[in-house]
This record gives sequence, C-alpha cells and structure tokens, in this order.
Amino acid sequence: MSDVRHVLVLPDRDAAEEVLEAIGDRFGVDDEPRLVRDALAGEDDAEDAQWLVVVEDPEARLSPAELDDFVAGWDGWREEL
Repeated sequence: MSDVRHVLVLPDRDAAEEVLEAIGDRFGVDDEPRLVRDALAGEDDAEDAQWLVVVEDPEARLSPAELDDFVAGWDGWREEL
C-alpha cells in the first residue's frame, strides 16, 4: 500500500460539502473523504478560510487530472503534495 492523499481546496464550506457528497458517486472512493477547515495565515474571520476535502487513495487509482477537472466545477483545485 502506498500513502497517496489528494487534497482538494475549495473556496467555501458549501462547495466543499457538495464535493464531499459528489466525489463518492463520481470516483467510487472506498474511504470516507474528510472535510477540513484551513484558516489562512493571520486571519481570524471565519470567512477567510479555505475548505479542504482530503481523499485517501492507498491504491493510487484516482487520476490527478480527473480530480483537477472535477474540483474545478466548484472553483477549486487539487494541491500537489
């Protein structure tokens, strides 16, 4: 098993929750993705945060290009780790 993790960055919580719901149907992920709030450095306001959907991919079967296209529909992107 490898330790592949995809981090999808979304502009707001609503978009992140929609991605969280849709990713299972679209890609058939085995493990439940995690939703994480990532406050921007130096910002205290809840509006100044990115929302992350963390997808574990131990078999490295998810295509980074397909994930890029998928998350772009919500004005998001996939972080390179």
